[in-house]
Amino acid sequence: MRLVGTRSVGAALAALALTACAAGGGTETRTEDASSTTASPTETPTDATDTATETATEEPDPDTPLSWGPTAGELEEAQQLVAGWTPEQLAGGVVVGRFHGTDPAEPAAMVRDLHLAGVSVTSGNIADAAQVTALTAAVTRAAQKDGRSFPPVIGVDQEGGYVSHLRGIATDFPHFQSAGLAIQADRREGREVTREAARTTGLELRRYGFTWVFAPVADVTIGDADPTIGARSPSQDPQVAAQATAAAVEGYDAAGVVSTVKHFPGHGTATGDSHDLLPRVDSTMREIEQHDLPPFAAAVREQAPAVMLSHLDLAAIAPGVPASMAPEVYDLLREDLDFEGVAITDSLGMGAVAGRPKPAVQALLAGADLLLMPVDTRTTHQILTDAIESGEVPRERAEEAAARVVAVQMWQQRVAGEVPVPADVVAQAEAASAALESAGY
Repeated sequence: MRLVGTRSVGAALAALALTACAAGGGTETRTEDASSTTASPTETPTDATDTATETATEEPDPDTPLSWGPTAGELEEAQQLVAGWTPEQLAGGVVVGRFHGTDPAEPAAMVRDLHLAGVSVTSGNIADAAQVTALTAAVTRAAQKDGRSFPPVIGVDQEGGYVSHLRGIATDFPHFQSAGLAIQADRREGREVTREAARTTGLELRRYGFTWVFAPVADVTIGDADPTIGARSPSQDPQVAAQATAAAVEGYDAAGVVSTVKHFPGHGTATGDSHDLLPRVDSTMREIEQHDLPPFAAAVREQAPAVMLSHLDLAAIAPGVPASMAPEVYDLLREDLDFEGVAITDSLGMGAVAGRPKPAVQALLAGADLLLMPVDTRTTHQILTDAIESGEVPRERAEEAAARVVAVQMWQQRVAGEVPVPADVVAQAEAASAALESAGY
């Protein structure tokens, strides 16, 4: 279902994409040959019918890559796998849990016992480099003991700048604002240093055992009136932000780490902080199309594997409902931007949503595939299990979500296997950080 009254969001974004490409550094868009479904003038009706039947029954090539990374075969394998999962496994397969302290045994037990998709690691879970490596290794072993042949989601906020939970362990990178400044100074060089910064960040994260990075930030900030995003945003210019976001996704993809484009459909215009409350955004649909969506559209064209949904009250789309729990916002992402990958919520422990009844169930029903950091992971797992068993959450919806998660983890495993972490990854990351800062300033 497309949003009523949005005045053809897809057409508007196509026009914006052409503008960005004309400005330089645009990415290719997918096209289809309309003539492929039309019979030739000399073809008889019977021939045309036979050809159509033959095409319809033709098996798709399992090695065909989908628009978000995994192949058709990986998604099909994931779908077949989760079809045999119990409600407890399905409930766990859509949750990225939170945990307290630095003991690797705690997240490992949660992943094994609750069948969690994985965990999010924050600065409060980190002591030093050896402990981080032990933690990610323990979680990986736990997933294997749970019978999985693919890696778990082990994610971290490592955007650069002050939102970098591995500060002092991994290489420090400047705020993502530097990417936008670099692109403004020189589009070609700016995109290249942004891509390299993301690539080396991803490789360094893999060195420590991570499979996901909760970056890049695709929000287009409005400057001083924006208390949450600020320098985390690549730019106040939607087209510059689009180029920076696309370059970063390209870099993370090349490193074999799952990137998470955030915070859809754009947190940069919010004048309140969703960590504390549910900010209301009064932008019109046209303003959202023109100001907020271009970086997300660019990321989707660059085969972004995951997009994070914000906790915002969007007056023009779903008034009074957090975007992460509004079916209309998922429709905007899936139907108008043609995103087919993993939709993950922002943390369900944030003040904007933590007080809502059964926020995980609301988000899953709205269209989320992954539920990030609920307040109480074990309680949330039980609530989701009960909801799937009772039919409150249709099993088909739970399977759809879990299959996307499994497929993207298969993709991550495959690409990581093809791209080993180089011995000099730290030196490469330090050089990339210096180059980004130099190009931006």
